[in-house]
Amino acid sequence: MDFLSEHQPEILPGNRQLPPTQGVIEAPHGTTIVAATFPGGVVLAGDRRATMGNVIAQRDIEKVFPADEYSAVGIAGTAGLAVEMVKLFQLELEHFEKVEGAQLSLEGKANRLSTMIRSNLGMAMQGLAVVPLFAGYDVDRGRGRIFSYDVTGGRSEEHNYAATGSGSIFARGAMKKLFRDDLSEAEATTLVVQALYDAADDDSATGGPDVARRIYPIITVITDDGFRRLTETEASEIARSILERRLEQPDGPRAALL
Repeated sequence: MDFLSEHQPEILPGNRQLPPTQGVIEAPHGTTIVAATFPGGVVLAGDRRATMGNVIAQRDIEKVFPADEYSAVGIAGTAGLAVEMVKLFQLELEHFEKVEGAQLSLEGKANRLSTMIRSNLGMAMQGLAVVPLFAGYDVDRGRGRIFSYDVTGGRSEEHNYAATGSGSIFARGAMKKLFRDDLSEAEATTLVVQALYDAADDDSATGGPDVARRIYPIITVITDDGFRRLTETEASEIARSILERRLEQPDGPRAALL
């Protein structure tokens, strides 16, 4: 990123010149990303829907990506710019590791991502904002950590759980009721899928589990063993268990779902 800034700054996503336009540019947007910590790690998950205005632009978009061995990024906002930013972020971390012979600290990764988001402020002012959620396992502290951002690159460390995107208010409300400090890894993955289900129930831009098309949330777990993405079979089992319980108790006590 520093090299491009010096030699060809126009290539960087945030420096591109957009043609004159009236109003907000219509582009596919990714929506809800959620994360929750548990003793020994952190879970980061996202739904699969991308919207463009009132239209579903894509039903199976991927919004959660590994940043490196011990961290991951979930994207909300303008999908094209967000994916490009994540790829550049992955390259930044890989380049640092090759040059220095060691991984950047989790705090350093969070700060670097903050700088990249800030460089996109011009695009954000034209309606092309990128607001990711960053999570990882802090090897030095021996626990999972979550960082959220605003469009200016402002960084905040979240405790226990976090959500971003259009359905975040509903997802956060669900996690607030269900979160416990002693969650197991399996319970934490169930919690984030439940939060996404609740978000999809109230937010049209968030996609719930689609059994007919076999489209399920992307669920990733990061521990001292590194980054792991749950298989489609594992994700479908969690989603189906939640759907079955909701059929039995559509408006029943949600705490029982864990």
